[in-house]
Amino acid sequence: MTDAPRLMRIALDPSEMEEWTAAMTTVLAEEEMPVEIAPAGTPDAEIDYLVYNYDSGVHDFAPFARLRAILNTWAGVEAVVGKIAWPEHVPFCRMVEPGLTEGMVEYFAGHAMRYHLDIDRFQANSAAGRWDKWSPPLARDRTVGVLGLGALGRATAERLVAMGFRVTGWARSAKDIPGVTCHHGAEGLMALLNSAEILVVILPLTPDTTNVLNAETLAYLPEGACIINAGRGPLIDDDALLAALASGHVRHATLDVFREEPLPQAHPYWRHPGVTVTPHIAAVTRARTACQAITAQIRRDLAGQTLCHIVDPVRGY
Repeated sequence: MTDAPRLMRIALDPSEMEEWTAAMTTVLAEEEMPVEIAPAGTPDAEIDYLVYNYDSGVHDFAPFARLRAILNTWAGVEAVVGKIAWPEHVPFCRMVEPGLTEGMVEYFAGHAMRYHLDIDRFQANSAAGRWDKWSPPLARDRTVGVLGLGALGRATAERLVAMGFRVTGWARSAKDIPGVTCHHGAEGLMALLNSAEILVVILPLTPDTTNVLNAETLAYLPEGACIINAGRGPLIDDDALLAALASGHVRHATLDVFREEPLPQAHPYWRHPGVTVTPHIAAVTRARTACQAITAQIRRDLAGQTLCHIVDPVRGY
């Protein structure tokens, strides 16, 4: 590991800068990293590591001639891939950190259990003073499908298995996860949808996954299925979902992500009795744990090791 200090630039939304700078200063000191946060006015050409998200307003990486890595603070990278070029020799890395993963897993697990236990039904009965004796099946008799088996999808699938559910999963390529029936490819997608009484959606957004849930694919779901989407809004054709809700084929949808955010007040999702809207909070990057993940990446680089979670611009994630 080199003893020469490296310079880091934190380039985020201005509202995040104070929190992230304080957290990064603390973590760098605690871990005795030979890295310094660049003072104001430091030329871009002298920066070694860029802690980055698109909302920073930095949309040109060319001036960063000495750059060793771009470390994104978001798990999603669709704002950059295909829109902003970065040097081929510079790794651009997605954020994978324990706090973000735990938050996403808890979100999916909580809403899956809400649907499994049909909490909404009991709330309606309670409000109406209706004594309707009904009990849900056991989790082992309920199938949850996980659409997307990257780091977040895999962690979610593993938690659902631990909760006792029958879990199926789908990814573009073959996966092997203990306790999960894994599918891939076009036929595998249909197989997953056919059995998914509760569908968890956590795919990256690429040209291939845009509108992956449309009128045709939604029809494969079992009657009365529920959907939880915390991947990206354009994964679902909104008109197709609204039609499936109107017909009763889809019972309810919990949506954390949308094509336009904040969700416009005129959008029918706001007032739809079959939709729960949450304001893109399923997985929030937490500065303290994220800074630890970033310093772990830098430590790998300084040791001459390949960084983790490097984005492939061809795949789009």
